[in-house]
Amino acid sequence: MKRVVPGLVLALSVGLAQPDPALASRESRRTPVVLAVESAAPATVNITSTQSVVEHGNPFMRGDPIFDEFFSRFMNPRQSTAQSLGTGVIINSDGFVLTNEHVLAGATQIRVTLADGRSFDAELIGGDPASDLAVVKIKSQDPLPTPKLGDSDDAMIGEGVIAIGNPFGLNHTVTTGVLSAVNRSIQGDGREYHGFLQTDASINPGNSGGPLLNMDGEVIGINTAILGNAQGIGFAIPINRARRIVDDLIRHGEVQATWIGVWLQELTPALRQAMGSEQDTGVLVSTVFEGTPAASAGVHRGDIVTSLDGTPLHSRREFYEIARSITVGEIAKLAIDRSGKKLALEVPAERFPETRADELGQLLLGLELADSERGLTVKRVVPHSAAEERGLRPGDLILKLGPDRVENRSALRKTIPKLLSQDGVVIVVQRGRAYGSVMLELW
Repeated sequence: MKRVVPGLVLALSVGLAQPDPALASRESRRTPVVLAVESAAPATVNITSTQSVVEHGNPFMRGDPIFDEFFSRFMNPRQSTAQSLGTGVIINSDGFVLTNEHVLAGATQIRVTLADGRSFDAELIGGDPASDLAVVKIKSQDPLPTPKLGDSDDAMIGEGVIAIGNPFGLNHTVTTGVLSAVNRSIQGDGREYHGFLQTDASINPGNSGGPLLNMDGEVIGINTAILGNAQGIGFAIPINRARRIVDDLIRHGEVQATWIGVWLQELTPALRQAMGSEQDTGVLVSTVFEGTPAASAGVHRGDIVTSLDGTPLHSRREFYEIARSITVGEIAKLAIDRSGKKLALEVPAERFPETRADELGQLLLGLELADSERGLTVKRVVPHSAAEERGLRPGDLILKLGPDRVENRSALRKTIPKLLSQDGVVIVVQRGRAYGSVMLELW
């Protein structure tokens, strides 16, 4: 029997029990930020989109709708290409990727590159400029990484957040900060956006479409670089809203226009005085359409809507801009002042009924329009309307309402809901061989 030396056994046991200092240090540095990034980064992708830029040869009046329409029809356009970079996040294993709409605007080719180096051509499923969200799809034989989606309604001001993206082409850049505010309204790109998350995590051009994470590694927002010159201020679209819009984009290729069935007007000082109201903000309900969700929910003519979904209202336009982010079946929460009594009403949004489009078109535009062999033609001009004041007359051909071409009533019905949030619209008109543009004040 061999003899074991006690000292040797003790030395061996001590040596085996000692941990590797390098491994111990690495584990102590695996903070919640590191864990969150490791969880979500594989699902964060780089998006390269190629756009075809068309120049219509109008060197004199660039941007004028009359000349743009003329040159687009009669001059030979020149084409060139441009590329833009952005970020996206894979939202499910079917290959759907969520990003910002402005990243893909006008794209003729889309390329998605994963963190592991795999690259795919992507198909545009649908985009919504109003919410600045879009969905593309990639096809892969191998499994795709997906992140955990959180609850943006549960987000807490002051909690730590993480942004991942490709600012200025620097792939998978990670920035951290805190959630500075929720339900933020901001001006950008010539319009007002509502309901954003605000953070001091750096979000720069190229970050657009990437995820905003909480410390559990859950996606609570989709970053958007709306204010390109902002410093220390970033914004993200809440993931709960994005989910609802994504469902519409995947099912229909677009966000279905909704409404609750009210006609609003500005609450002017003269109206407040006439009503004896002490309410200094809000919009006035001038009509509640029969058979609509608003009528069923108990909204009355003469009610003052002071807020929609928690956002205080200062104008009719603000109401409709917020309402455009509400999807079919979602509940619109209205705070009402009714003769000094405060009410909270919940109104389910319904799909905008095309049967109402002609009626609203006459109210908004002062025009009764009809299909003809030439296109969308003015059948009647409403007396004393802005259209009559601007000189429109029966037989005029309507080519565009704002940026939208309207070749027929079907196209008109898709455009009418967009006009609800506007104070005016530029109409491109053809009369005989002459073209003209008319600015119409709405309402």
